[in-house]
Amino acid sequence: MHYELTDLRVFLAVAQEGNVSRGAARCHLAPSSASLRIKGLENTLGTALFTRHARGVVPTAAGERMLEHVQRCLAGLAQMQADLAPYAQGLTGHLSVLANSNVLHSFLPQDLAAFLARHPDARIHLQERLGTDIIAAVAEGRADVGIVAVDSDHPQLRFHPYREDRFVVLLPRAHALAGRAALRFADCLAHPLISLQTGTALHTYLASQAALLGARLDVRVQVTGYGAMAALVASGAGLAILPHSAVAPGNDAVVAALDEPWALRHHRVCVHRDAPTHWLREQFVAQLCSPQSPALQPH
Repeated sequence: MHYELTDLRVFLAVAQEGNVSRGAARCHLAPSSASLRIKGLENTLGTALFTRHARGVVPTAAGERMLEHVQRCLAGLAQMQADLAPYAQGLTGHLSVLANSNVLHSFLPQDLAAFLARHPDARIHLQERLGTDIIAAVAEGRADVGIVAVDSDHPQLRFHPYREDRFVVLLPRAHALAGRAALRFADCLAHPLISLQTGTALHTYLASQAALLGARLDVRVQVTGYGAMAALVASGAGLAILPHSAVAPGNDAVVAALDEPWALRHHRVCVHRDAPTHWLREQFVAQLCSPQSPALQPH
């Protein structure tokens, strides 16, 4: 199918204004031209997009769905233009960085801020991924830098030590296990958990560890961030397993060690061994792995 951007912009303006004349004015068109463009869209799609009435127009069910797609489409185009604008000004400093959820929500924001303070013209495309996916992406050249807690090496990658962290168990003060200094993962699986959303790196990793024990996670509540996890634990909703770096000072909950070999997390930065020289990538890796960047010691 072929769609004109002007048609999509007219559709969006009319839908937001609830009036063809006002929508046309936003797009610097005559109302008759706007009406023809809307009619063309409706003919292309084979369905009405608006219901007309005395005071204006209201999107039909199809129009509401169309509105969602058009908003995403135009927002994506606007972002594309913003991302490409620096290149028109001569900027070549762009990096694609993949990191696991632990690093993304703890160490990396501060380190990234320090890097950008030194390189204000740099542009970073940062995404959260599972460790195995990060390894594959960097090895295949789909990402410039990866940050993982995968202990095994890859023949195509160079690894640099980054930070250490440890999974801990966060429990309500009145929880039956709250008096123990250390807990096995199997102990935790016997109780309802507070977890990140399905598909996040942490949830996937814990689910796989549970499967190795022939068990599954009994997830009582799923949330989108570590702060919400900690708040729910403090309220007594359940226990949670999360990185120690994600436990905010003063949280009204009990912290116990997770007594498992995989609880200690050795985060490493990885880059492709044979990637062409990229000055910004080398500067970024040096910033992350600098001895002046204090590592969190294992607990």
